[in-house]
Amino acid sequence: MIRTAVIPVAGLGTRFLPATKAIPKEMIPIIDKPTIQYIVEEAVDSGIEHIVFITGRNKSAIANHFDYHPELETHLKEKNKLDELEGIRKLVSRASFSFVRQNEPKGLGHAVLCSRHLIGKDESFAVLLGDDIIDAEVPALKQMIKVHNEKQAPVLALQQVPGDDVSKYGVVAGEYVSETVLKLSGLVEKPEPADAPSDLAIIGRYILSYEIFQYIEDTNVDKTGEIQLTNALRQYRDIFGLLFKGKRYDAGNKLDYLRATVELALEREEFREPFTAYLKNLKL
Repeated sequence: MIRTAVIPVAGLGTRFLPATKAIPKEMIPIIDKPTIQYIVEEAVDSGIEHIVFITGRNKSAIANHFDYHPELETHLKEKNKLDELEGIRKLVSRASFSFVRQNEPKGLGHAVLCSRHLIGKDESFAVLLGDDIIDAEVPALKQMIKVHNEKQAPVLALQQVPGDDVSKYGVVAGEYVSETVLKLSGLVEKPEPADAPSDLAIIGRYILSYEIFQYIEDTNVDKTGEIQLTNALRQYRDIFGLLFKGKRYDAGNKLDYLRATVELALEREEFREPFTAYLKNLKL
């Protein structure tokens, strides 16, 4: 069973400056929840019991958000705001949380490596990236865990992307073993469109085994001084990809962030009718 999820949150969030000068990008809300909460909720809805955040400087707000707040809880109880009280208590009671500092900005591979002392040697674990919000009837990670249980091998989340966008992602080659599952035969980090082996990109969800830590250590830093997780993944003998069912938003992209705010709001009954009317009345 997959019980632990690693969530790297050490990035500087430069795409959302100036907002992220003092506020972690993961704490910027979509409607009334920080983006990181959507990621954590997907994890716990998939059966995860232990969340490991790989943090950096000025990220204490994330730790505070996933902690109890006695003063606030007392205030809500006194004001009889019991729904809000239950909401914040439920959030922090569904999993345990650990925080590990990544002292150097050396890439995703290095961030994952920072979690090694919290992962059992016979344990597989999940990695979820905080920029990728996936709206799905069945949580995307839960879909991946099902494939992992069947194949007993690492699993990557995949999505088709436009050809011009492949240079932004790790891209895979492989053969379909079912309608949505591929056995992978190659992985390329941010290829030029002409060199990409396919249009299937790795999205920010991974299920990995303990061996990944040795593979990361064996991986050279790239020209930017970072250790790319995609390069370490090539060392697996058997690895699978899943074309998950759901809609993915890149919350680190301003336009996609706006799309997520609008579309997730329209899924909520309290906003659907008034917001739909508002959108119809806009003179665009």
